Amino acid sequence: MRLRLFKTRNFAIAASKAWICDSELREAFTEMLGGQADNLGGGVWKKRLNQNRHRSIVLAKGRHYWVYQLLFAKQNQSNISQSELVWFRSLAKTYEGFSEAQIQQMLDLREFVEIHHDQEI
Repeated sequence: MRLRLFKTRNFAIAASKAWICDSELREAFTEMLGGQADNLGGGVWKKRLNQNRHRSIVLAKGRHYWVYQLLFAKQNQSNISQSELVWFRSLAKTYEGFSEAQIQQMLDLREFVEIHHDQEI
């Protein structure tokens, strides 16, 4: 099965401002699949980007599609709070329940932007 990789609209805006392109996100995704990310549990992952200057929160509940959800600069925020982690876990569970039609609706509404890659499971 082909994995699908997305970024949220807000993540896309933040990544653009931080000069983080899709090719870097694809590379980071490949590293995540190889175990080079922090598993925060409940489908929430933290991955370093942009030569360790930024952190991303990636939601991967269900393992069929992954969503870059949040981007923050290391200098501004060292980590997410416990309440944020609980919220991200809940959101990952919500994403897990999405049908293909709901994913397509998120794409149509431009809430998700698909990042094309060649990973399969």
